[in-house]
Amino acid sequence: MSEIRSELKYLTSHEWARVEEDGSVTMGITEHAQDSLGDVVYVELPEVGSQVSVGEEAGVVESVKAASDIYSLVSGEVLAINEALEDEPEIVNSSPYDEGWFFRIKPSDISELEAALDADGYKAAISEEE
Repeated sequence: MSEIRSELKYLTSHEWARVEEDGSVTMGITEHAQDSLGDVVYVELPEVGSQVSVGEEAGVVESVKAASDIYSLVSGEVLAINEALEDEPEIVNSSPYDEGWFFRIKPSDISELEAALDADGYKAAISEEE
């Protein structure tokens, strides 16, 4: 079974979010998602300074098998993107929770994360898929 970290929040569409010490939220895709996608060959990320909305498309990840939209777990302003993914999108495959993060935002309403799944909820969601 894929690694599912207890400190993260999840969407059934396989994105994760981590609240950082400064209150920003880092997002990426889960190990289960990168496993299903196969070799990641391209990642399209939002622009720094742009606004993203909870539940809306914030980027795209493409693999040798498919392209998938990336949805945001919270609304807010994009503070940073993982520029390393432009040249090395395969980092998502080797380190989806650490070096393979996608973007970091300053949330306009952190309570939006309460609607996301915890680790147990995500585990249950992906076991229903299998």
